[in-house]
Amino acid sequence: MSARTATGITLLSVPTDKDVDQMTSDARFFYAALEGASSADVERAVLPLPSLQVDPYRGMTPHFRVSAARARALHGAATGTARLVVASAPALLPRVSRPERLLSASLEIRSGTEIDPQDLAELLVDAGFTREDPVEEHGSFAIRGGIVDIFPAGDAEPVRLEFVGDMVESLRRFDPSTQRSTGATDQLLVVPVRELFDDEVSSENDPRPHVFEFLGASHGLQVLVSEEEQVREQAQKVREQLESSYTDAAGRGHVVALRPTQAYVAWDDLEPRIGAAPRLEELGVDESARHIRCQPTIEFRGRVTDWIADVRQARERGDAILFVAESAGRAERTIEILHEYDIIAVPVERAEDAYASPVLVAVGSLTRGFRLPDAALQIYAETDVFE
Repeated sequence: MSARTATGITLLSVPTDKDVDQMTSDARFFYAALEGASSADVERAVLPLPSLQVDPYRGMTPHFRVSAARARALHGAATGTARLVVASAPALLPRVSRPERLLSASLEIRSGTEIDPQDLAELLVDAGFTREDPVEEHGSFAIRGGIVDIFPAGDAEPVRLEFVGDMVESLRRFDPSTQRSTGATDQLLVVPVRELFDDEVSSENDPRPHVFEFLGASHGLQVLVSEEEQVREQAQKVREQLESSYTDAAGRGHVVALRPTQAYVAWDDLEPRIGAAPRLEELGVDESARHIRCQPTIEFRGRVTDWIADVRQARERGDAILFVAESAGRAERTIEILHEYDIIAVPVERAEDAYASPVLVAVGSLTRGFRLPDAALQIYAETDVFE
């Protein structure tokens, strides 16, 4: 993932939404370390695509955060800014809007941008934003004279646009609790907080695209699969549940806008891409496959002396050693602990900054450590040692 594939972005399919969270966190850590990217760039490059997590045939709608996360991932794919999209198996099933429709509800605003505030309001409504004053929640906006407040999903703070006529004169972040400015910003990217639009018609003869078609439409697509059999089982299980729910709803006389065949893709349509994709398996049995040995790190659960012994064994093997701390304070304390046992450890921010030292200590979020014997590399996560 250190460089975009020749065909475009990469989609990594994992069994569950929990796997999405873990894999996204780990991938962001390694992307930042290898590319030296800022946290903002990392969040744009590595995006989660969770499942909708609801059954629409039981009258449920997705949580706002889920819809917004899915829309951000699809927008990143449509614009080519995404480099890795991590999707759970059920997340692959819903049909989505066409890339050009999603982009039509997107807008980048800078100082000097010309747009009528009312036209901007119409675009925001189309993108799924709700009109609220004051703006305190993600996905909301307000207009007061020549001022427009917008709170994009995923941003830490909302943005206040000040207009002179139809031209944006300034953009400033503000605290939603106090409504006071916290500083100027160069730009605002309006990304939809919805992935489906009411003006798009989907029929069995002209269905909306599925995720693979969407991601590969403009920039090509490489697919990787983690635990292929589990991915297949999860997707088929959810698809069967949706079919059953639709039948029950129709039997009760409920009006259902779209049948499963219109709203969701059949697994048979995804199988060719999943089956042909390179697989990441915990235990490989295919002798023709290329195997990369990877061993999970021992969970020490606070037994520091046992961890120190393991570090010394890794040093004797000639392994390069990296400890990933979740905070700067923990990193500093870990270096102190290692020094107490006469082990030299130094902080490192990026892979290119690494140099010969018994132990390197980085700050980041890594769910589990591992060892790559063939690469002589031992990585410990904070959770392996201190939890």
